[in-house]
Amino acid sequence: MDETEPPGRVPGPDDAGFPAHHAPRCAGIAELDDLVTRCRACPRLVAWREEVAAVKRAAFQEWDYWGRPVPGFGPPDASVAVVGLAPAAHGGNRTGRMFTGDATGDFLFRALHEVGLASQPTSAHADDGLVLRGVRLTSPVHCAPPANKPTPRERDTCRAWLTRELTLLGPGLRAIVVLGAFGWQALLPVLAECGRPLPRPRPVFGHGAHVVLPATEHGQELHLLGSYHPSQRNTFTGRLTMPMLTDVLREAAVLGGIGPVAPEE
Repeated sequence: MDETEPPGRVPGPDDAGFPAHHAPRCAGIAELDDLVTRCRACPRLVAWREEVAAVKRAAFQEWDYWGRPVPGFGPPDASVAVVGLAPAAHGGNRTGRMFTGDATGDFLFRALHEVGLASQPTSAHADDGLVLRGVRLTSPVHCAPPANKPTPRERDTCRAWLTRELTLLGPGLRAIVVLGAFGWQALLPVLAECGRPLPRPRPVFGHGAHVVLPATEHGQELHLLGSYHPSQRNTFTGRLTMPMLTDVLREAAVLGGIGPVAPEE
């Protein structure tokens, strides 16, 4: 709990200690997702996400922006998790669904569909019928940050949500695909908090990185896979191609016991 809060006080949504107090008490993914959407613990992020939702982008003037923290998306018993950075101002912050409504999400969902983990190759809005198979999408920071750069304090304040989310996925979680160096660096302390001892020296991020964390009392063997983030900067320059991303996702599907299947027509 934040040191400025009186002892014994239950933090409300506007308090810095809201995630750390409430996340560990969540009994299931649905409860966690609901609490995430109420969080107002980081004033800078709250101000930015709400300003973007009010001003809007010209192309989306008719949209009623979500303008709140974006919860994870995918089944509560997923054996594979995909961890990104944070929602985009006019993507997830607009649609209310992780990785939905921007070019990054378009690239990711095409890859997920190609591997058989998504029911369709496009993700336009929260009611478009998209279903994920065996995979859950989430991020270390649930609010859209200015310039796509959360501060270390904001990342650490939000950490409790991701720690609890991965814990609730439980023993069935077998593989995590991390998109980008920020997500990788943010995830390592989360894994430690989930009871996963990390190798020393700590694993270094890179596309194609593959780290195996041994089974513990908290879960079976866990595979940590790295991929470049599917940002437009990376995809336009060819640093990340569709085959590169599908290769990583396909490996995660196999490790997760899902196995690649033919995408639905």
